[in-house]
Amino acid sequence: MKNIFAFLLSISTLSFANAQEANPTDFYYQIPEAPTEYTATNAVARMVDGLGFRYYWATEGLMAEDLSFKPNEEARTIEETIDHILGLSTVIINSVTNTPNIRPSQTVVRSYEEKRGKSLDNLKRASEILKKSTAKDLENFKMVFQNPNGATEYPFWNQINGPIEDAVWHSGQIVSLRRSAGNPFDSKVSLLRGKRKE
Repeated sequence: MKNIFAFLLSISTLSFANAQEANPTDFYYQIPEAPTEYTATNAVARMVDGLGFRYYWATEGLMAEDLSFKPNEEARTIEETIDHILGLSTVIINSVTNTPNIRPSQTVVRSYEEKRGKSLDNLKRASEILKKSTAKDLENFKMVFQNPNGATEYPFWNQINGPIEDAVWHSGQIVSLRRSAGNPFDSKVSLLRGKRKE
């Protein structure tokens, strides 16, 4: 009997571990612990983590019918806004890995869950790289957009006021859109504390 109990316990533990590995989006369930020192790269990493936390909760619990919601014909749907944030998160990770953004980009068909997971993973990886970097590294983390006619390059400053802040802006749009669709943002989430009140 003890052997059966031990076996069942090991199976459930393994299943839990695999579930954790299979769902990297849980990283931003709450904002990660703050760095111990104030540096330029830690500050930018914290901005990315704040974005990841907001995006996690802006998109948590969306239903299939929410994804197609838009307030009028000219507006983006929630899913189209998620697509845009995925693109912005790709620009962010590409900058800190010195990878050019190829234009026109190749469209990859993904489910909502895959788009959400990829966006959150991009932000998590970017934050981790930034936390291990120096202020001098920021000079090399350029945004490069490459197309058949050549390449355009921007300094990291434009990364901050461009893709990072733009993704925060659009995360807020998702919150507004989902409220209009009848599926509001979780009221227990504290953006100030970076946690959900249990």
